[in-house]
Amino acid sequence: METDDNKALIRRFYEEIDAGNIDAMDELVAEDYLDHNPPFPGMPAGREGLKAAFRIFWKATPGRHEIEDQVAEGDRVVTRLTASGTHEGELPGPLPASGATLSETAVAVHRIEHGRIVEHWSNRDDLGLMQQLGVIQLPGD
Repeated sequence: METDDNKALIRRFYEEIDAGNIDAMDELVAEDYLDHNPPFPGMPAGREGLKAAFRIFWKATPGRHEIEDQVAEGDRVVTRLTASGTHEGELPGPLPASGATLSETAVAVHRIEHGRIVEHWSNRDDLGLMQQLGVIQLPGD
């Protein structure tokens, strides 16, 4: 039953982010949370860094996460998801608002301890995102 609880925790994590309820991270994520693949350089460590990153995303690219698949074993949950939104505000870089509709696929692994997320690894399609933002153009585009 623990794996079902862990999967539910991760689903709630994304639901709270999508609702803009970043303060819910205080309940869902350990203070010393470790992100092995932070989305931006120079973010603070721990839960506060996660909250800062999500505030940037929420302001710049409001949208949602759609969970495609979830698998859990022991203290880990693997989630295949698609994040989508509209580029309405500046992203670090700086990348000024473009109005582009964005969609990025990812596979995220979360480790849960005592009912809170303590670690995160991810593999995101950042190249595809940079193409959508107009930062990178591949030959033939």
